[in-house]
Amino acid sequence: MIEVARLAGVSTATVNRVLKQQGYVSEEARRKVEAAVAATSYRPNVVARGLRTRRSSTIGLMLTAITVNPFFVGVAHAVEAAAIAAGYRVVIFNHGGHEDYERHGVEAFIAQRVDAVLFCTAASPRNVEILAAAGIPAIEIERSSTPSASFVRVDNYVGARAAIDHLVGLGHERIAFVGGDPGLYPQDATRRRSVEEDRLGAYHDGMRAHGLVPNPAHIRLGQYYDLANDVSGREGRQHAEALMELARPPTAIFSTCDILAVGVLQALYKAGKRVPQDISVVGFDDTLAAYLAPQLTTVAQPVAALGRHGFDMALAAIESTEMPNEIVLATHLVIRQSTGPAARTGSN
Repeated sequence: MIEVARLAGVSTATVNRVLKQQGYVSEEARRKVEAAVAATSYRPNVVARGLRTRRSSTIGLMLTAITVNPFFVGVAHAVEAAAIAAGYRVVIFNHGGHEDYERHGVEAFIAQRVDAVLFCTAASPRNVEILAAAGIPAIEIERSSTPSASFVRVDNYVGARAAIDHLVGLGHERIAFVGGDPGLYPQDATRRRSVEEDRLGAYHDGMRAHGLVPNPAHIRLGQYYDLANDVSGREGRQHAEALMELARPPTAIFSTCDILAVGVLQALYKAGKRVPQDISVVGFDDTLAAYLAPQLTTVAQPVAALGRHGFDMALAAIESTEMPNEIVLATHLVIRQSTGPAARTGSN
C-alpha cells in the first residue's frame, strides 16, 4: 500500500479509502490511486487483515447441481458479485447431492477459516451444527433444513398459482403437474412448507378455486434431474411420455422447473404435438426459458436477488448487525410462446 501511495502522490489513508470504497475521495485522487494499483498489481493483504480482525474475508458457497441446473450458476454469479463489491472472496464447493461430499466441503470451509457459509440448497442439519460449533454462521438460499439458519427464498406458492391461473384463463381444464416429490425433499425440522409442498399445494388450490378437480393421473412427481448424469431433461421426458399415453391426456403441463420443461418439450416434439397449438407448457425459474423453441412461458425467480440477499445475510451475521431471519422475494409470470388457448377437440 505504501508503494501505491507513493506512486499516486497521496497518503496511505487515501489509498485505503479508495480500496474500501469508504469516505470521501476526490475523483482526481481516485484516478491516481486506481492507476497506481494497476501499475503495481497491488492486491490487499487479506491474511494480514484477517490477523487484525480474526476474519478471512472469505465466504463459502455450497451448491448441489451447478453442472446441471443454470439456476445455481446464476445464484453463484450474484453471490460473487456482491462479495467482490464488499471486499470478500468466495470459495465454491459443489456436492452433487451427496451428504458425505457436503460434509467434506464443510470441513474444507472450516479449514480455510471462512467467515460464513451459504447453502444454495437445503443444508444437512448436522453440517449446520458443525459450522455453528466452529463459530461460522450458515445461510440457506431457496431451501431450508434447520430453524437456526437464516433463509432467503421466493414465494413459490404465489408463483405456482399464477401459472395455474394463466392456463385456466386460456381455457385449459386438463392441466398436468410435473414436479418434485415432497417426500424426496423433506424439511420437517423447520416447520416451513417445502418448495415442493408450496408448488403442488398451489396447483391443487388453483384448480379447485376455478371449479376444477385435479386428475391424479395428471400429477407426475419425482426428482428434477439425475444429479449424476442427467443434463438432457430425462425426468421431464419420461413424465411427458406417460402423460401422452393417457386416454385423455392433458391440454397443458405445468412443469415446476425449466430443466423439467426441457424434457417435456422434447417428448412432445417426438410425439408430434405442437406447442402451444396442441398443448401448452409452463415452466418455473426463467433460466433457460428464453432460449428454448418455442420460447417458454415460465415463472421467473429473481435469481440475482436471491444471491445478493444471501450474501447480505451472511455479512450481517459476520458483523453482528440486524437482519431479518427470513426474506421472501416475489416471483412473476413471463408469458412467451409456449402457452395458448386450449385446443377444442371435443370436451376439454
